Amino acid sequence: MTLLSVNVNKVAVLRNSRGGAEPDVVRAATACLAAGAHGITVHPRPDQRHIRPDDVRALSRLTRANGVELNVEGNPFAPPRGDYPGFLALCDEVRPAQATLVPDGDGQITSDHGFDFSRDTDRLQPLVAALKAMGCRVSLFVDAGCEGLENAVRIGADRIEVYTGPFAEAAAHGEASEALALCVQTAREAQALGLGVNAGHDLSQDNLGLFLSTVPDVLEVSIGHALIGEALYAGLESTIGRYLDILAVPPTEGRG
Repeated sequence: MTLLSVNVNKVAVLRNSRGGAEPDVVRAATACLAAGAHGITVHPRPDQRHIRPDDVRALSRLTRANGVELNVEGNPFAPPRGDYPGFLALCDEVRPAQATLVPDGDGQITSDHGFDFSRDTDRLQPLVAALKAMGCRVSLFVDAGCEGLENAVRIGADRIEVYTGPFAEAAAHGEASEALALCVQTAREAQALGLGVNAGHDLSQDNLGLFLSTVPDVLEVSIGHALIGEALYAGLESTIGRYLDILAVPPTEGRG
């Protein structure tokens, strides 16, 4: 079964918009795990617009206490800034189960593209090696249809995370077939190379079933924005329950 890792960044966005400690990120993550989520994802950025280093530390303690995985996403090339120690330094401190490397910058509202292996491979190699030495599973954020996945294997990555934003946008317009075909192509190519496949970005209850019934053997989905938005209406427990129901349907029976 595909695992659900809940991204709690949006809880931190709401907290930071007002100041103070509410809503509490750890309390929200605790509720997600109590409802059956398989792990927690965070994406701290140097500008600390949402998740902060202290949140990562607290969530590391929570996930370890509950025996579930913490997935820390971030740009490994971003230097330290203020209280943000840098991605590798933060991972070295909390030792997440998975480190997902994403080529994002301050000017991006959200992650919107994967690595260019023709440009980034040599720079990524020592960073991947450092994270592996920390005991982290390493996943690289990639565009569906990207070239050069063999380089991910060469530098020691364990998985890729397929960027599903274009699929979600196409699905919202009822035109998902081409975007899905690229996701399938990338997943199969990665798996043939020995890489595991994760997926994330703009996945929701409306499109997750279609995605998983078409793209083979997805190990994990990371979902935050849509899930937290849906939970405003239905509550975290009910919303996560609905996602788990989608994930539990065998591919041969169809989803969605």
